[in-house]
Amino acid sequence: MRFIKIFLFALIGITLPVTLSAQTISGKLIDENSQPLSYANVVLLSLPDSAFVSGTISGEDGAFKLEATSRNQILKISTIGYKTVYKPIAPANLGTVQLVADAQQLGEVVVEADLPKTRVKGNAMVTTVTGSVLEKAGTGNDLLDKIPGLSAKDGSVNVFGSGAAEIYINGRKMRNSSELDQLSSDDIKSVEVLRNPGARYDASVKAVVRIITKKPQGEGFGFNNRAYVGYQYDLGLLDQFNFNYRKGGFDLGGMLFGRDNKFEENKILTQKTYLDKVWSQNSDMKSPFHTQNIAAMLSLNYQFNENQVMGVRYDFDRNPQIEMRLDMNSSIHVDNLLEEESKSNTHSMTTNNRHTVNAYYNGNFNDWNVDLNMDGMWSDSNNPIVAEEYVKQSYNKEVNSTIHTLGKNRNELYAAKLVMEHPLWEGSFSIGSEYTYSSRVNQYENIIPDNDNKIQENAVSAFAMYARSFGQLQVQAGVRYEHLNSDYYEFGKRMDEQSRKYDNVFPSVSLSYPIGKVQLMVSYSGNIERPSYYKLSSAVIYGNKYTYESGNPLLRSSIQNTLSLNTSWKWLYFNMNYSRIKDMQIQVSQSYSDADPSISLFTHTNVPKVDKLNTTLSASPTIGIWSPQFTAMYSQQWFVMDTPDGPRNLNNPIGFFQWNNTFSLPKDFQLNIDLETSTRGEDSSYRIIEPGSSVNISLYKGFLGGKLTVQLQANDLFNTSSSDILMYSGNRITILQPESRRSFSMTVRYKFNTAKSKYKGTGAGDSQKNRM
Repeated sequence: MRFIKIFLFALIGITLPVTLSAQTISGKLIDENSQPLSYANVVLLSLPDSAFVSGTISGEDGAFKLEATSRNQILKISTIGYKTVYKPIAPANLGTVQLVADAQQLGEVVVEADLPKTRVKGNAMVTTVTGSVLEKAGTGNDLLDKIPGLSAKDGSVNVFGSGAAEIYINGRKMRNSSELDQLSSDDIKSVEVLRNPGARYDASVKAVVRIITKKPQGEGFGFNNRAYVGYQYDLGLLDQFNFNYRKGGFDLGGMLFGRDNKFEENKILTQKTYLDKVWSQNSDMKSPFHTQNIAAMLSLNYQFNENQVMGVRYDFDRNPQIEMRLDMNSSIHVDNLLEEESKSNTHSMTTNNRHTVNAYYNGNFNDWNVDLNMDGMWSDSNNPIVAEEYVKQSYNKEVNSTIHTLGKNRNELYAAKLVMEHPLWEGSFSIGSEYTYSSRVNQYENIIPDNDNKIQENAVSAFAMYARSFGQLQVQAGVRYEHLNSDYYEFGKRMDEQSRKYDNVFPSVSLSYPIGKVQLMVSYSGNIERPSYYKLSSAVIYGNKYTYESGNPLLRSSIQNTLSLNTSWKWLYFNMNYSRIKDMQIQVSQSYSDADPSISLFTHTNVPKVDKLNTTLSASPTIGIWSPQFTAMYSQQWFVMDTPDGPRNLNNPIGFFQWNNTFSLPKDFQLNIDLETSTRGEDSSYRIIEPGSSVNISLYKGFLGGKLTVQLQANDLFNTSSSDILMYSGNRITILQPESRRSFSMTVRYKFNTAKSKYKGTGAGDSQKNRM
């Protein structure tokens, strides 16, 4: 394939030739649970004076390599929380080296785990799950929601102050949000949070969450089945069956998933639009949903030897129906005089299909590790909408109408990524390149002029990164280059003004150093937020007779520069991020046309500059059977926005508070009582005018040595979780008052000889997939 050749030649062009003549010392580090131990210091010392010769750090898989220049040398292996190990350099291949926890270096208040639950390690915030109360949190999604500074809802994970995070499970990019719920918390060893991920990741990635699972059990067939039943507005059902078969180097994995869910999104909406006159719209909106989802996955993996492995994976995801009904009663006033009253009933039935394929190869050649991934994705959606409007005007004239609209989307993507790693100058050097072709076709038919637009993009990126330890100081630095060529078409004609080319360079650096029991890490990175294809669409979508919505083909990408400080001490953790955002994307309202100024058009625009400060402080001690975790988060921005009342400083800070309480009870019971709340304040273009709070309770019980588990949950017990929000959007001010509703659920999981897949494919083209 031509694009693979292009990016391979580009990669070869930036590869530095390295000639080594000394003896290569290699090995792999594991912890007391036989799991890979990453970011450990490995140094060569001369004998007999123990002078420093060279050093490196172990990779994410625990492997390390460095060069010995004399037989009179010895290897020293050390990392925080473990006893230091000394090894002779003969034989050159040390094989597997297991490190043992050092109790004298650990925090004073712990549970069964030897390490503090949250600590800074390398360029990541690491939370230990094994041996802690977090093992019984429930699903992987439930677990992440209890990590300091993380919020996890229905597979969408956000890092406070950074935004949406990419999720990796044992180094493999998470394909489907349901994968988090496939995981049981007691199968997870640790969770690593990277707020400034560095040059290895796409520049659009502002945060990464890496999940490390425990060592898999033996060979043969194993399965994990999860059944869920929940009730909020109506009944929700889910069943998920994961299976795995392993024999020698062969590994077969799969998943079958089905869900039927009914819920509602009800709210009161007050909108005031300043056009030729002041239009006020008060609406009571009730929106029930009925969604159905089926998904399947099959992966094949073969490990030829300890240095060569390859595999292929296919994922299928289908929504046979996403049914939405919207019943809205509104009153419209013009300059405080009643203009009309309206009632609308909207019904839509959306169907979605998505197919993704990943093939990968991972191998070692001499001192080079090569990781190659190739991806394909094909998806489509169909969204017909029927809206019936009944309008009674102030002079008692009634106008009834039926509006039909139809939206169609087709997405296509092909991508390849190559990453190579090599020990260099007493450290680790890695380079990589990625190519992605993507196409998005959007068609929209309604009473407004129809639209047919297409976006084709070619994206090429390359990165170089170097990591090295200088004693206890760990340094990682990198640079990433990204080129994007975007061609925009309307009805088959290329639009020159909307077609763009981007060339960006993003540096990153992180420094980590322990001071006694205090771990410090300072990092800097540059990021980009490219507009989603939806935001770039020129289609004008009909909402009601007063409101239309559209994208903006001229919308620019947002550039963000972030400086971050992370520190941990015993069971305390603190983070502070300061970001400057150029061309931040927000939604605004403007007049649809001069001929009919009563119609508002919601679209997207850029604002020149926004500064943001975010901090997180978390305390996680353990007192007997009680393991409390208190997290306080502070967010403030410096942003001036144009409003109907003139420029307004949206600078008031917001405080978020979480207090999670876990009680470890006899006979494998665990009780959780979690509370969270926030303060008033402003973020982006909205203001919290009435903050919400919630109380959530869950009870966990294990049977048959943990093979069978049952979890009962009750969320938002007092119907108080929703916050009232005031939004500024150009010439419109909107007050949103969403409804809260408590929910109840039960999850039953049974595991038999569960063996985690050895699949190591990391995927390619992820940033473009996210924009679709």
